[in-house]
Amino acid sequence: MTDFDLIIIGSGPGGYTTAARAAASGLRVMLCERDELGGTCLNRGCIPTKALCHTASLAAAAREAAAAGVNIGREISVDLAAAMNRKDSIVAELRQGVAMELKDVTVIKGEASFLAADTIEIDGTQYNAPQIVVATGSRPAMLDIPGAELAVNSDFMLSCRELPESITIIGGGVIGIEFASILADCGAKVTVIEYCQEILPPFDAEVAKRLRMCLKRRGIKIITGAAVKSIEEGMKVTYESKGRLSAVESSMVLMAVGRRPVLPAGLEQLGIELHRGFIKADPLTMESSLKGVYAIGDVNGLCLLAHAAEAQGAALLGHKINLGVIPSAVFCRPECAMAGLTEEQARSREIDIMVGQSTFRSNGKAIAMGEPDGMVKVIADRSNGKLLGCHICGAHAADLIAEPALAIAHGLTAADLLATVHTHPTLGEVIPRALSALA
Repeated sequence: MTDFDLIIIGSGPGGYTTAARAAASGLRVMLCERDELGGTCLNRGCIPTKALCHTASLAAAAREAAAAGVNIGREISVDLAAAMNRKDSIVAELRQGVAMELKDVTVIKGEASFLAADTIEIDGTQYNAPQIVVATGSRPAMLDIPGAELAVNSDFMLSCRELPESITIIGGGVIGIEFASILADCGAKVTVIEYCQEILPPFDAEVAKRLRMCLKRRGIKIITGAAVKSIEEGMKVTYESKGRLSAVESSMVLMAVGRRPVLPAGLEQLGIELHRGFIKADPLTMESSLKGVYAIGDVNGLCLLAHAAEAQGAALLGHKINLGVIPSAVFCRPECAMAGLTEEQARSREIDIMVGQSTFRSNGKAIAMGEPDGMVKVIADRSNGKLLGCHICGAHAADLIAEPALAIAHGLTAADLLATVHTHPTLGEVIPRALSALA
């Protein structure tokens, strides 16, 4: 048996950053990975989709270039195989970077199974540590409906070499909307079917509606409040909406209905407590019901975002991290991002709030960029002026959300942000404009 101070299972953003930090502090750290370094985020998630987002945005920009005085002079088409090759090279380069960060960590390739709370086994060899961190992530979920096996998942889409002529996407959450935007810009005919009454259920309803209208103007058909009943040969998707059955046909069906946790073998036999299939972990320490066993990232179900996994790992090691404010973003066109409470959440908590809005159409930089679609919505506590939430739909929303997230995390007020001079002309000016409209 080989002894370590800390064992981490899974090398995604939570696993590898925690391992590197722990090793830098002098701990003897082992990291186990059954597949490629970087986990889902680097290999089958965040990074590959962002590479394809870039391809899609270039295609869209090329089609719209004439309006800015640039004549391309030919029909625009997307070589998806070439885009995938570029994506693969980006992933490979970043994977090498992860390996460099783990230079002081013992990395073992293989699948780990638990023998005890302090012992795992990999290919017949046992490894022991007083603390073991489970960072095994998640996999695509599938609906339990007739014909579900005919649908592809997000993993498949990130290796697909031919653009489908048309596609039906089941699920209007983050994954479904990102692929809808990418594929539409690449030239596919896209239909999205969402069970909830609005796309992006965790987001502020008003902002999600604004995005839905933007996507519809781009030709993406979106059906909300619809329950998918079956998928038939010929890629016919039958769904029920308002008590009536309808169907849509396409050349491909993508199932994008969320994620399910990946649990190492042996954990359930040891009696670890689960919640909806995820490992139940203390929201501050990340410790599970098994003493010495911790869970970070998707596998604990607290927040299925790469940066949340990294933050949870840092908190586990004792770093001061505010896990109560985790910004999130959707990399569609236009982008969406949020931090803090939605208006609905604030009102449900009976907080006396002020709400302010601004539009990208009134921002000089957005107009100059040809990106006028979008809005900012801010929510503040009327009693003390503290910023409680910010929701953005518009160009570079994922970048813009950092400032409000910082303000919310540190209890800053609308007045604090308004007292800060913002560069002109920039997209960032949409935030103080919304703050000025608080009422």
